[in-house]
Amino acid sequence: MSSQAAPRVFFYVQHLLGIGHQARAAAIARAMGRQGLDVTYVSGGFAETRFDLGGATVVQLPPARTADATFSTLLDAQGNPVDDAWEADRCLALLEAFARTEPDALLIESFPFGRRRFRFELLPLLERVRGQIPVAASVRDILVSKDDAKRTRWIVETVNAFFDTVIVHGDPRIVTLDVTFPGADAIADRVRYSGYVAPAPTVDANGNRDGVVVSVGGGAVGGPLLRASLAARPLSSLSRAPWRLISGPNLPESDRNALKLAQGVTIDTYVANFNEFLCSAAVSVSQAGYNTVMDLMTSRTRSVLVPFSQHGETEQTVRASLLARRGLFQVLSEADLTPNALAKAIDAAHAGPPPHPNDIDIDGAAMTARIMGELATGSPISGRL
Repeated sequence: MSSQAAPRVFFYVQHLLGIGHQARAAAIARAMGRQGLDVTYVSGGFAETRFDLGGATVVQLPPARTADATFSTLLDAQGNPVDDAWEADRCLALLEAFARTEPDALLIESFPFGRRRFRFELLPLLERVRGQIPVAASVRDILVSKDDAKRTRWIVETVNAFFDTVIVHGDPRIVTLDVTFPGADAIADRVRYSGYVAPAPTVDANGNRDGVVVSVGGGAVGGPLLRASLAARPLSSLSRAPWRLISGPNLPESDRNALKLAQGVTIDTYVANFNEFLCSAAVSVSQAGYNTVMDLMTSRTRSVLVPFSQHGETEQTVRASLLARRGLFQVLSEADLTPNALAKAIDAAHAGPPPHPNDIDIDGAAMTARIMGELATGSPISGRL
């Protein structure tokens, strides 16, 4: 690497269902750009929503998505299940992009803790770079808990074989990796906590607030919460306030058609300035995805969390429970989701204090950029972003 060249980071991101992984990865890409790194952002998912990547060079691989929330079937751009030929073509495209970039460090989102379905391309990439440049994994605060000793052993072996660093985007004062990953002790020497990746409020979070906003992330599994919210509105003390539903770009058409809007209710597919919008809402109703919770905390919006828990998903339930214990949010389980229960939770949130991340590290994007800068240059970078 030339002494005059910006350190180059090759950042692999594969989202499958929602948009949370993209939003967090985009915030990290922007922070790496501010750190002075030359970022190549490699996307393996569909680009339904455009995120600000801070000037990163984008490489779009042949896109894949999951058929449903079971994550059991991968579909290509034409909606067909992927086959061996598709996998071989995509692996070649990834390796060629890497060779063109000649990066100084590699950052892989989720893998090997998640996205194991993409071993067909990531293991060849890791074999190629082993011993050549530093490699880091980017993982969220809470993993999906699985009682599978063979899977845990494979993850530990893969980390120890190929990865220099595992960047956990959380605060160990809230939750440590071992809570949801039983192999954490075996990779403890590689784990670094970045803090939570959270946006800065773009407007005054203490300004005037009115109405209820209901959001469901990407929307793929948001239909039940949207319908319950509409039915809860007449039962809430905020029934006369404006309600705005944000369905997400992936809400199934059948769920969209089932939404019966009343006077005073509006619906949008996507809101680019979500954090800014939350700063003007009296109450938020949402699932408990990573990025949504960060938006709620930084915007100080009183909230009801209804964590997604279908198909064995535990991540959102664990996160919501931990934050509810700190008095930050009202939580209603999917099993208890009825219009009456939701209305009561909305009223309780409205009457309670706003959340505030007083003792939670939410500078995770900047710290991740600093870590990647250290890896790419081989020396510590002084100061914080």
